[in-house]
Amino acid sequence: MADADWLFSLRGAEARLPDGPGSMRFRYSLRHGTMKLGLYAPRGQDDQTPHDQDELYWIVSGSGFFLKNGEREPFAPQDVIFVEAGADHRFVDFTPDFAAWVIFWGPEGGEA
Repeated sequence: MADADWLFSLRGAEARLPDGPGSMRFRYSLRHGTMKLGLYAPRGQDDQTPHDQDELYWIVSGSGFFLKNGEREPFAPQDVIFVEAGADHRFVDFTPDFAAWVIFWGPEGGEA
């Protein structure tokens, strides 16, 4: 199935991820207003920094731990993780098959 501009498959998104040495393995599939949808599938380590918008991660494969503002929690497929704008966060000790849909939305600085 080919992705449409309103329907996005995991397989299609994975096929379009950058995969070169040192690549971030993240790509947006959709942008609409303040909302952005992307697929994030880092390999080895997660070097992301805090973001300007609120975000949701929907874990589609893999497992590991999520660090947010000093807290460490396990995650697994079908878990959803909320991260408010500006929060320090990252995935750690994750399996090689880890991938998550990421949804950013709202104003810079997050919603109240």
